[in-house]
Amino acid sequence: MQVLITGCAGMVGSHCVQYYSRRAEKVFGIDSLIRSRLFKSEKKSVEYNWEYLSKFKNVNRIYLDIRERDDLEEVFKKNSFDLIIHAAAQPGVSLSLASPEDDFSINAAGTFNLLELARRYSPSAVFIYCSTNKVYGDNLSKYELIEEESRYSFKNITGIPEDLGVDLTSHTPYGVSKYVGDIYVQEYAAVYGLKAAVFRMSCIYGIRQFGFQDQGWLAWFLIAALTGKSVNIYGNGKQVRDALFIDDLVEAFDAFYNSGISAAVYNIGGGIENTISILEYLNMLEDKLGLKIERSYQDWRLSDQKVYISDISKVSAALNWHPRTSISKGIDAVISWVRSNKNMF
Repeated sequence: MQVLITGCAGMVGSHCVQYYSRRAEKVFGIDSLIRSRLFKSEKKSVEYNWEYLSKFKNVNRIYLDIRERDDLEEVFKKNSFDLIIHAAAQPGVSLSLASPEDDFSINAAGTFNLLELARRYSPSAVFIYCSTNKVYGDNLSKYELIEEESRYSFKNITGIPEDLGVDLTSHTPYGVSKYVGDIYVQEYAAVYGLKAAVFRMSCIYGIRQFGFQDQGWLAWFLIAALTGKSVNIYGNGKQVRDALFIDDLVEAFDAFYNSGISAAVYNIGGGIENTISILEYLNMLEDKLGLKIERSYQDWRLSDQKVYISDISKVSAALNWHPRTSISKGIDAVISWVRSNKNMF
């Protein structure tokens, strides 16, 4: 078995590499290491994961930008892949507004490059695409909300289903570019017979996650708390997400790979049992860390969803999968890792 994983130095990609290093003959990881530049960080982030993966003997790290079609084609010409996990992306909403060209070229054009090369050189490969709940845009506003003491909640539903419309709504450039990749994966499955799954992810978190204010908020708030930084809250802090620990996500990917399903679109996250608001999370951190976190409030951000909770009934039934890690247990693992590597932050 040979596996290709893009964005291998990111949190999702690096965990996929580690998982398949124990199950595959060879794992090829591709990354351009531009995350720190995109987020204007003076600290290393994905560089840490890049070095971390060097300890796995059957992992071949390839420094490459998925936008460079010719370079990417050389990888496909030399290898035949059984599984391709496409986790490389420009992941920030604010970044997509500031640099829409980078956003489109990475998320849309880069995904097309991978699909076309998979079709030509590894047509029997299983293709897994890491999409996002942002493809639904402001259509979430169709659902009435209830404002409670520490959170917003949906009034009449428990989670967002896969058939919520994506048209006739605003998305931000990030939501659009990710949906371009999303729909292209679906089309390559329908037209060319590629076995493919789109996983529209909610809030994914875990160890080796270098969170920033614009992306990876669970990790970012924890890092800020442990390094004495104030945290900015946009809006009132009652925004809610369902959170999924990275190990559970990778197991879902593997369940699709081993399934007989030819093509599918899944909403995936922690589901209704693993929801948390910003205010609730900060209170949890203060209890776990035994310290007070300084907070400041700013205006709402453009297209910030007040509530997003995945309806995971489809993916659970199809793949016999369900989240196994509670938010409290998952955050304990992240706390331990950040404390052990505090010098990096």
